[in-house]
Amino acid sequence: MTKKFVLGFAAIVLLVAGVPVARAASFYVTVAGLGGEPDYEQRFTAMANDLDKVLKASGSEVHVYTLTGNQASRAQMTEILGEVAKQAKPDDDFVLILIGHGSYDGYEYKFNLVGPDISATELASLCDRIPSKRQLIVNTTSASGGSIATLEKPGRAVIVATKTGTEKNATVFARFWVEAMHDPTADLDKNDSISALEAFEYADRKTASFYDSEKRLATEHAMFEDTGKGQPVRAADAQSSEGHFLATFTVLRIGAAQRAANDPAKRELLAKKEELEQKVDELKYQKAAMEQEDYKQQLTQTLLDLARVQAELDK
Repeated sequence: MTKKFVLGFAAIVLLVAGVPVARAASFYVTVAGLGGEPDYEQRFTAMANDLDKVLKASGSEVHVYTLTGNQASRAQMTEILGEVAKQAKPDDDFVLILIGHGSYDGYEYKFNLVGPDISATELASLCDRIPSKRQLIVNTTSASGGSIATLEKPGRAVIVATKTGTEKNATVFARFWVEAMHDPTADLDKNDSISALEAFEYADRKTASFYDSEKRLATEHAMFEDTGKGQPVRAADAQSSEGHFLATFTVLRIGAAQRAANDPAKRELLAKKEELEQKVDELKYQKAAMEQEDYKQQLTQTLLDLARVQAELDK
């Protein structure tokens, strides 16, 4: 029996079990805003281009859009997000990453761009038109904490570099978010994919270390909100479910998972593997509300199913 036959048979079994044939795609939009000074301009552009390269290499089902320099305008952002709204389907993931400077006047957050800035209200409206049921906005700018209340909604996680709109100094969080995409140690559960929660925790940890090493008072404190109805937090909490959505949102596949994503014969198996991994995470968050025996049975069965799928992927 050939490997090709075995994988094909396994894919059929998974299909019968209800796994969709068409693998969901991921849409990434990264924008490096107005730097104001040559040094910031170069830094913001370099980080955006770095993300562009690593995201494009992560799989065949990714669509990556990157705006830098004079292209980083409100008109271009509106056009690109409008294009994503036309192409994306409900089962596709959508990620918006903002790099640069932001401002907050006590009422409205704005992302600094070439020409007119774009407000959090405008960004929320543009993202609302995108049909993806799972969305992630990573706002790494100064004053980004002022955007979270406007951007959050069920099905959309929001990560910000600052806890409020009053933390207005330039941030370093973006640097370490990008670094997480290159550092295998960011993959804490060793499943060959970096989740949004893992990337957040890595960047937050590295940001704190940066200020400690520089012997400077930290002027940024990253936060997130991923239930769409709560207050932003600095750490995952099973009781409130904060962090659950981020833990199940894959930002980047690496290693064997990336190779499987690029292999037509293994994509469906990878989709099933990630579905089972999400179920494990969900069970962990639901544990407190479940009967202990029911929790053990469901977890054991899921782990067994996961092991079988992993064995097929490893062939």
